[in-house]
Amino acid sequence: MRKSSGGLVYSTESGRMCPDCRRPIAECACRARTAAPPGDGTARVRLETKGRGGKAVTVVWGLGLDDAALAALGKRLRSACGSGGTAKAGTLELQGDHVERALRWLAEEGWRVLRAGG
Repeated sequence: MRKSSGGLVYSTESGRMCPDCRRPIAECACRARTAAPPGDGTARVRLETKGRGGKAVTVVWGLGLDDAALAALGKRLRSACGSGGTAKAGTLELQGDHVERALRWLAEEGWRVLRAGG
């Protein structure tokens, strides 16, 4: 029997719903929520400006950390770069052009780092 691909994805009462256990994301007990995003342990750093109104954003991805560890690493990296930013969808975003500083800091922390995008 084939699993149904349909179902409740959002509820006005509790917000987004997990597609596997059909519970609110905040109460999700399945493995889909706790699994770390795929990554090979190599931090890749690039500078993005497209789709951001001409503002430069440094993006770090490929770390393979869960959300809590990624947020903690992002906080330390933002402090080292002296900028704002966020951790979302398995990536770290820093406001401004901090590619060289981020590469140097991540290497000092023991990560393998690559500059992506030239």
